[in-house]
Amino acid sequence: MEQILARAEKVAKEAEVFEVSSEETQVRFESNRLKQMQTNQSTSIALRIIKDGRVGYATAAGTADGQQLVKDAVETAAFGSEAKFKLPGDTRYPKVDIYDSAVQAVPIKEMVDLGEAMVATVTGHTPGIMCDAIVSRSVMTVRLINSRGGQAEYKKSFFGLDIEGNLIQDTDMLFVGESENSCHPLSDTKKVTDIVLKQLELAKNRAKSPTKVLPVVFTPNGVASALIMPLLSAFNGKIVYEGASPIGNKTGQKIFDKNFSLRDDPLVAFRPASRPCDDEGVASQRTLLINKGIVRGFLYDLQTAALAGKKSTGNGNRGRGSLPAPAPSALVVTPGKTTFDEMVQDIKEGLVIEQLMGAGQGNILGGDFSGNVLLGYKIENGKIVGRVKDTMVSGNVYKILKDIAAIGSETRWVGGFLQTPPFYCKGLSVSSKG
Repeated sequence: MEQILARAEKVAKEAEVFEVSSEETQVRFESNRLKQMQTNQSTSIALRIIKDGRVGYATAAGTADGQQLVKDAVETAAFGSEAKFKLPGDTRYPKVDIYDSAVQAVPIKEMVDLGEAMVATVTGHTPGIMCDAIVSRSVMTVRLINSRGGQAEYKKSFFGLDIEGNLIQDTDMLFVGESENSCHPLSDTKKVTDIVLKQLELAKNRAKSPTKVLPVVFTPNGVASALIMPLLSAFNGKIVYEGASPIGNKTGQKIFDKNFSLRDDPLVAFRPASRPCDDEGVASQRTLLINKGIVRGFLYDLQTAALAGKKSTGNGNRGRGSLPAPAPSALVVTPGKTTFDEMVQDIKEGLVIEQLMGAGQGNILGGDFSGNVLLGYKIENGKIVGRVKDTMVSGNVYKILKDIAAIGSETRWVGGFLQTPPFYCKGLSVSSKG
């Protein structure tokens, strides 16, 4: 990295080298059987330069040819976007616990046992169900240096449990599933399988849903699949700068329900989305997005922040082979005071949404969403009476989150990036065949 940086400094005003190395082991089960055990090692390196006021960028996998990498970056700079930012200098980073050496020490035999335990629990409860499961462990090392003296390095561990089940009966297909992950090793599958068994119990009976506006309770998985994507777009600093965000000019205004608060928090200990700095070397910080319904801030990387006249919030994220762009790290929704059971008991007729399919099909920037209910249940007189089929829901997140009936008191991490409670929404448009 130092040699690449030294070469780049000779031809560019500023330069940055970013390297990610990882080792991942996965144990996969398909159709209730052990399918594959595999370990992959990978290294990628990226060079970003500022030459003649423009951004040049080049990437390589494995052992990089420094001379070629610099040449490629210089060539792209001729067509790159105008650089409005300066790379960060030497920075002090917060201490964030995201590495546990015990993850690497978990034997593959133990990972196989965990996968077998998940599959056995679910198939033992529901004969005929076909399960796919993944038990994974990985360690990632991130290192960054730049021509202004900025340097960062950290190591992160990851351990994950994931199971999905598919039960086919005649023309009916039931999908259930749950996952859990951490920077610590996970040795107990019960938390995952208990949720799947509850899904199977609630889905045993069938129920019909009418076509009309109904109150809906979104479980944490339901919140992630339906409500979060439009919000993430609205709080993306690039979209705000371009004037496409419907709340971009609403800072300080009450747009949402007074009980709704949301923050981006990469400082949460031992969460896979946490980190001491972003992928540009900017120190991580908690960024309050919504506080008691009031819009408080947005997510910026260096370039977008400079264009908007703001400071980076430490949300510069890189995909494989791409330049940094604003993106959330770990999103945290503040819990409310109502239990899930109390929400259900309050509804005479409505739905529980566990998973939506295709919710991102609507006008995302406008907050619209619609999708088929992949897994959901009917509520009648305060009780869940069965699973609904051939049902679609649609709505607008800004209307829904402006007047929330209740926010749940218990939160759960979904996908490693979102900690959220259930949401009780007063009315969504529901359409059902038959």
